[in-house]
Amino acid sequence: MKVKVSYFASLREELGRAENTVKSDESTLSIHTLWTLATQQKTFPSNILVAVNQEYVDLNSNVLDGDEVSFFPPVTGG
Repeated sequence: MKVKVSYFASLREELGRAENTVKSDESTLSIHTLWTLATQQKTFPSNILVAVNQEYVDLNSNVLDGDEVSFFPPVTGG
């Protein structure tokens, strides 16, 4: 499977890239496993928002071949 992964705001800055592609022999991946494969970080950030194919999803969701996944940090402002 192949999944396009995008990062926004502070996640983009922290990881040093806006997007990458994850390839796996699995037919589905959990959001947490995708994060680990995409970022090489085992710890999943707290309060992160995830969208699959431009729709926000629960963190217990799975992704499929061809999905586009976006990770957003918590929104802050003043």
